[in-house]
Amino acid sequence: MGSNNGNTSKTHFAINAKIILLSFLFLFLLLLIVRSTFPSSPQLSPVPSSSTELTVQAKAQDTAPAVDCPTTAAAAAAAAAGTCTKTPPSLAQALVHYATTNITPQQTYDEISVSLRVLAKKSPCNFLVFGLGHDSLMWTSLNHGGRTVFLEEDKAWIHQITQKLPTLEAFHVTYDTKVTQADNLMKLREEVECKAVTDPRSSKCELAHKGFPSEVYEVEWDLIMVDAPTGWHDEAPGRMSAIYTAGLMARNRESGETDVFVHDVDRVIEDRFSKAFLCEGYLTEQVGRLRHFTVPSHRARSGRPFCP
Repeated sequence: MGSNNGNTSKTHFAINAKIILLSFLFLFLLLLIVRSTFPSSPQLSPVPSSSTELTVQAKAQDTAPAVDCPTTAAAAAAAAAGTCTKTPPSLAQALVHYATTNITPQQTYDEISVSLRVLAKKSPCNFLVFGLGHDSLMWTSLNHGGRTVFLEEDKAWIHQITQKLPTLEAFHVTYDTKVTQADNLMKLREEVECKAVTDPRSSKCELAHKGFPSEVYEVEWDLIMVDAPTGWHDEAPGRMSAIYTAGLMARNRESGETDVFVHDVDRVIEDRFSKAFLCEGYLTEQVGRLRHFTVPSHRARSGRPFCP
C-alpha cells in the first residue's frame, strides 16, 4: 500500500509539473505574439474635440501622410502625393460668406455644375470671368490654387464687392458698344479681318476689345466665362465684343483648348453671337441658359477655319 501511494504521488507531481511547464510556455508565446502585434511605445493621439474631427482623423490615417493645404499651383503640384487636412482659407471664407447671406448666385445649380465639372478637371488653372457678382467668391474658391480674374464695367460695384471680399482680383473695363448696334456688328462675321486669328490688341476687327489690362491678353486662359457686361436694355454695352474677344483669345493660345461659357443665351444677342463667333461646331453642351464651347488653338494647326 505504501509503495503504491508513493508511486501515485510521484505520478501526480509529474503531471502537475508538465501542466505548469506547458502553462509557462503558453504565456511566453502569448507575450511574444502581443509584443509583435503592438508597438512597444505607442504614440497617443489627442482626443478629437468633435465628431467632425474624429472623421477627419480616421480618413487621414487611411491615406498618405498629411500635408498643409497648397496655396499656389506650384505648391499644389508639389503636394499632389499628400493629403490636405486643412480647409483652404478661400474655401473657408466662401462657406461662411454663403452661409450668412440670402443672396443667391446669378446661375442655377445645374448651370454652375457644368463649369464645376470642367474646373474639377483643370483647376488650378487660369480662369477669366466677364462680370463681378455675388458668385465671384465661389468661382475663386472652386479654382483654389489657380488665378481667377474678373472684368467689370461698373467701378462703384467693384469697390463695393472688393471691400467685402478683398481677395478677389478685379479690373475695371469700359465698352464702346451698345445693344442697338448688335445687328450691324453681326454682319462683321463675314469680314476677313474678323476671321483672322491674332492678339486682340492687333486685330483689325471692330469687335475685338483692345482696352483690357495688358496682362489679360498675355495670359493663356484655360476657362473663360462671359456673364457680362450688361445687355438687357438698349443703351447697355451688350456682350457682342466680350463674346468675340473671348473666342479670339481662345483661338490665339499657343496650344491646347479653352473652355468658354456664355450665360443668358435665352437672350437674342447672347444666342446669336455665341453661335456665330464661338461656333456651333465647338458647342459642347447647353444646360438652361448656359452654353459651353470648347475652342481649340488655331495657332497649333495652321489653316484651321474660323468655325469648323
